[in-house]
Amino acid sequence: MNNPKPSGSNHSFKLVLLGDGRVGKTSLVLRYVNNVFNDQQQATVQASFLTKRILIQGLPITLSIWDTAGQERFHALGPIYYRDADAALLVYDIMDNDSFIRVRNWVKELQQMASKSIIMAIAANKSDLVRAKKFNLEEAESYASSIGAKLFMTSAKVGTGIDDVFLDIATRVLQKKHSTEGLSPPRPRKGMLIIDDEPEKEQQPTCCS
Repeated sequence: MNNPKPSGSNHSFKLVLLGDGRVGKTSLVLRYVNNVFNDQQQATVQASFLTKRILIQGLPITLSIWDTAGQERFHALGPIYYRDADAALLVYDIMDNDSFIRVRNWVKELQQMASKSIIMAIAANKSDLVRAKKFNLEEAESYASSIGAKLFMTSAKVGTGIDDVFLDIATRVLQKKHSTEGLSPPRPRKGMLIIDDEPEKEQQPTCCS
């Protein structure tokens, strides 16, 4: 007789990326999912969709990652992608303060229109451009803390910080789901094991309703 699968297996979490155009959202996702980087990455139109399968505490997790367009003309489409999301990664260009202000606006929108239990994280992207310059992240860290989010310095170009932010998001979503289901949350551990690391192709959404 085959042993039954453990309860809570095969979790699938929806994660949406939000932020201005050209802050590097697409580059972050492609580096995370396919481990590639392109200096000439084209801007996303509406949204693209990729998946990543990982193990957390021995549980298989599928991350369904929606990379949304940052151009203002696509802003009205935002709720289509984030209204039922488990988590949101808000991305800004660490060298562009205006893009950080835009993150604040996205957060206000999420707080009004997304799920009340949505997990949030903030990525200060393009950290490779900071180089030796002393960069003050105090304001960003303070803001992230005030909204229950975590701040990560990331660079799609050199690949730093990316696994950390996605692992943190997935772990926190899993803990919240275990808590709401009345189960003991998994104890956080460092590390992540990829169980299906085949490159994914970007997919355009087939329906926007």
